[in-house]
Amino acid sequence: MIKNETAYQKAQEKLKQDKDFILREKMRFTEMGLTNEQIEMAIEPLLSFHEQLKEEVEYYEKIKRGSFNPIYKFTDIGKNLIAFRIYINMTQAELARRLEVSEAQVSRDERNEYYGATAEKIEAVMNAMGMRATIKIEDAGLGA
Repeated sequence: MIKNETAYQKAQEKLKQDKDFILREKMRFTEMGLTNEQIEMAIEPLLSFHEQLKEEVEYYEKIKRGSFNPIYKFTDIGKNLIAFRIYINMTQAELARRLEVSEAQVSRDERNEYYGATAEKIEAVMNAMGMRATIKIEDAGLGA
């Protein structure tokens, strides 16, 4: 997950480089006499990584616009906390200052997407960012 503007800029540059590299590889494989099917098989891993990075860039752009996915699992909360921090243009350093913890602690928490964080920690992070969440409980149709 892209977590700051610097990583976003690097990802965009990497996308351009990857696109050029894939095109060069296709040409090289064609010159080697490989069939289209062989070429597709050879570049499939490159395309896969390229698409994954492209999705990360698109997700970052989406959250910068303030468009968030609904949370259907509690394990998704961490990713949304990071997304909201990015949306409000708050740095990890600023969040750390507001939480009165080290920047390294915030970085670790975000690297792990707050996995295993207590409800109290999640609430403290939300409060530090001026964030409010609403939880809607629904019948999942499993029958009781």
